[in-house]
Amino acid sequence: MTMTLTTPATLRTRIAVIDVLRGLVMLIMLFDHVRETVFLHHQVSDPMDAASVDPALFFTRLAAHVCAPMFVFLTGLSAWLYAHPAAGPRSASGFLFKRGLLLVVLELVFVNFAWSGAFPPAVLYLQVIWVIGLAMMALAVLHQLPLKVLALLGVAIIAGQHLLTGLRAQEGSFAYYLLTVLLQRGYLVADGAMRIKVSYPLLPWIGVIVLGYAAGPLYAREFSTEARRRWLLALGAASLLLLGLLRGFNLYGETLPWVAGDTAVRTAMSVLNFTKYPPSLDFLLFTLGLGLLGLAWLESVDNGFTRACATFGGAPMFYYLLHLYLLLIIGITLTAVLGANHGARYGVGHIWQVWLLALLLMPVLYFPCRAFANYKRTSTQAWVRYF
Repeated sequence: MTMTLTTPATLRTRIAVIDVLRGLVMLIMLFDHVRETVFLHHQVSDPMDAASVDPALFFTRLAAHVCAPMFVFLTGLSAWLYAHPAAGPRSASGFLFKRGLLLVVLELVFVNFAWSGAFPPAVLYLQVIWVIGLAMMALAVLHQLPLKVLALLGVAIIAGQHLLTGLRAQEGSFAYYLLTVLLQRGYLVADGAMRIKVSYPLLPWIGVIVLGYAAGPLYAREFSTEARRRWLLALGAASLLLLGLLRGFNLYGETLPWVAGDTAVRTAMSVLNFTKYPPSLDFLLFTLGLGLLGLAWLESVDNGFTRACATFGGAPMFYYLLHLYLLLIIGITLTAVLGANHGARYGVGHIWQVWLLALLLMPVLYFPCRAFANYKRTSTQAWVRYF
């Protein structure tokens, strides 16, 4: 890697772009979570049914696919930055383990309540915050390996997971629980007063966070902006080219082969219809490839929108909890005022109404996030760092 000296302005930009992209994917995520609040009666499967689902709904969901992979990748990248401050290298093990444990607790208590409005919920879902927490706890140990080993490990996990998809274990056995947590979405507890379901199997996400950490040196102070952009563009393009080869010929990396549809749009939907739970190799080549290109592009963009994205990205956990509880209140209020028109809840009739509501909520969320981000930058309280 070519190293050249950078200016102080470049140093600010290289860190800010991480918050910009993080904030951008969080705003994209808002569209999907609004969908789950007021459009859940038009449920989508995983992978989606490309032959029948409305294209507008399909591409809304497809856009949201980039959110979890980039959030996990940027978590790994941020962990490298934490471990390499200006004062010199430090261990990130304690910070990663404690923050990961906090995320698991938040998922079990506050996030599940925000989704269900009940405590305890009938089904305890172990979703993205849970898996980020466990991935951080794994990284607390793994980050001590050499970076080249970490990069190879991340690639091996992500690419090799499909060799394990045929594994099966007797329900109730230790192997069954291990496979469910690591690779096979399903119930840990299928019966009783509260069922427990793993929605985000862990193993591929460990690969993603490890790759994020291994990419950390691209954001070292001595690394020039031009060299970083070249690497990001090359890695992003290589990911998408490999995806084109693997997916184009249905070779490897996705359990559901694409088929020609009735129209060109339906065919494109089938090609882009990737498995998220757990994330397939093709899914991650697509989302991380786009994310790497986004990092390269956003570093040269500075306007009001990117600065707003950086504000959201500077307070990610605060934003996440705030937007979920706001959506919970909106869902309850709409049902109480307008009545339940889809089962026990109120739902809108068109996907454009989902888009509109998400756009209207962005400024509502912005000002609390800006206030918290400002407090976070000036506060000496240790707990603030975890949000």
